[in-house]
Amino acid sequence: MTDPKQKLTAADVEAAGLTGWRHAGDNIQVEYSTGDFTTGLRLVTLIGESADAANHHPDITLTYPSVSVTLSSHDVGGLTSRDIDLARIISGHAEGLGVTPA
Repeated sequence: MTDPKQKLTAADVEAAGLTGWRHAGDNIQVEYSTGDFTTGLRLVTLIGESADAANHHPDITLTYPSVSVTLSSHDVGGLTSRDIDLARIISGHAEGLGVTPA
């Protein structure tokens, strides 16, 4: 997308077309309805593995029956291509588990 240290504009974030993700200030957020705790835990595990691989870690909240994820690049005080890339991976994990945004 762009330089991974370059802060994205609101238009850049909108152009990424992330289904279910909301742009809120310096972050993007999504909440998934998992239907049960075990599916939520599976999603969190997949997100954690992908976050470690990318060395870019979201804030995650697991509750029954949902998972909330917030992404931001704290080093630039906003969103970067790293956030968009990880959001796409997270969306793919959710889709693979049959989980949809709330």
